[in-house]
Amino acid sequence: MPEHTNTFFEMIFVLEGSGTQVINQHALPYAANKLFLVFPQDTHGFEIEETTHFFILRFNRTFLNTQSREWRDRLEYIFHNHNHLPGCILKNMEDKPLVRSIAEALLREQGTLKNSELVNQLIHMLITVAARNILLMNSVQAERISDHKNPNLIIDYIQQHIRKPEALRLEKIASSFSVSPNYIGEYFKAQFGHSIRDYIASYKLEMIERKLQYTDARISEIAYEYGFKDVSHLTHFFKKRKNSSPQKYREWVNETAAK
Repeated sequence: MPEHTNTFFEMIFVLEGSGTQVINQHALPYAANKLFLVFPQDTHGFEIEETTHFFILRFNRTFLNTQSREWRDRLEYIFHNHNHLPGCILKNMEDKPLVRSIAEALLREQGTLKNSELVNQLIHMLITVAARNILLMNSVQAERISDHKNPNLIIDYIQQHIRKPEALRLEKIASSFSVSPNYIGEYFKAQFGHSIRDYIASYKLEMIERKLQYTDARISEIAYEYGFKDVSHLTHFFKKRKNSSPQKYREWVNETAAK
């Protein structure tokens, strides 16, 4: 499977076989019972050594638009919180046989319109398992930033709370890590070269861009979801950073995709 990019999210489960997975020029061996995530614009592929059977689940705009906000949020969390590197996301070993059974059930139900509700439930179950493992990977509950071992825990916290403006106040972030606001602000800048506020704005912008690209959500819904007072505040935020309004940006994306 040569390296390529997609315009949709993918979950890829290895039913059998072995080889090497390559994402963004990083490579890692793969084997059966591995679950991978692939993000739009990731350059990815597989170098197959032993005959391999993949189960591939693609999430396009049509699917996202038919899901409830709760499920869209869960999907977005999954795909925006992995590290764009190769490797299985299943950190809980007990989840591997569960994911295999879900994948095999989806394959059996493939093309069966009578059981569309069952297919939807199976997909939601797979999403839940993936989200649980991403949370396990990114958990900040058992660690404190004062250990100075993993500054990425602050990044994880921000990404998990990006839709909750109150949780993103510097005082609240500092409290979550049992340190002072001044300390966590200076620590973050020393580690990453920019302020926490700048990172929050950058990540929020990325999430809004993805929302405009891959869903048909109204601009007003996006504004509400990401804590803006109204559409005008979102437009000001977006235009300042992208030199375009959200609506114009979406029109440009759709025109580009149609070519």
